[in-house]
Amino acid sequence: RMQTKDIKHIILVLSGKGGVGKSTVSAQIGYALVKRGKKVGLLDVDLCGPSLPQLLGLSGKDVKRSTQGWVPVYADASQRMCCMSIGFLLPSPDSAIVWRGPKKNAMIKQFLEEVVWGELDYLIIDTPPGTSDEHISLIEYLQDSNPDGAVIVTTPQGVSLADVRKEISFCQKVNMPILGLIENMSGYACPHCAECTNIFSSDGGKLLAEELDLKFLGKIPIDPVLTEQSDLGSNFIEKFPDSPSLNSVMNLVDSLIGSDRMNIGA
Repeated sequence: RMQTKDIKHIILVLSGKGGVGKSTVSAQIGYALVKRGKKVGLLDVDLCGPSLPQLLGLSGKDVKRSTQGWVPVYADASQRMCCMSIGFLLPSPDSAIVWRGPKKNAMIKQFLEEVVWGELDYLIIDTPPGTSDEHISLIEYLQDSNPDGAVIVTTPQGVSLADVRKEISFCQKVNMPILGLIENMSGYACPHCAECTNIFSSDGGKLLAEELDLKFLGKIPIDPVLTEQSDLGSNFIEKFPDSPSLNSVMNLVDSLIGSDRMNIGA
């Protein structure tokens, strides 16, 4: 039985392309929701490349077991944000997961059935790239939990947008609502003058959202400070309250929780 009955909202973070920053986006959405007074869980189902423990400063932490199941690892002293990842279960950060589909699917099911999330406002699920076994299994297992939908992450370049179109098609085929699209790495935010320069093409994600009649949640620039804090596992949102990138993250999260599919105030 899925341990999701006390979770108000479930959001999947998806992309057809690897390297677009899904895990970083997932972590920043989590931090931003906590700043908005929400209680948040982050589930890392990228089994072959679990990044959330490092991004949340939780590397080396152990998962505890209770009589009810696994207790997620808390990322803050107030226990408003917690995380579960296979990264906590590996003997070393360098250990590789060499599993075929059925074993991956069993692990995802175990995460959903045996992690004691408790009462949460939001469960953010960070997924691997693509439209493979993990995604199909995740959606099947969550069917009775009525997830709110998916946030799709892209970068502005055409090669990323082409793969994101496939992810959008996948969502439509499995009847997963799309809550909106985020354009990550959209321009370079200078740490000295705060000017944003489009080192790649710009507005690709925004134009794709308009073309497919999807909600465009916003852009996040390449920000060296955000990158550094993510590598250190620090809470960028708390440490740099005046950053232009922070405004970008908070605005897109406010847009997300203001979505027609989200029950505001619930």
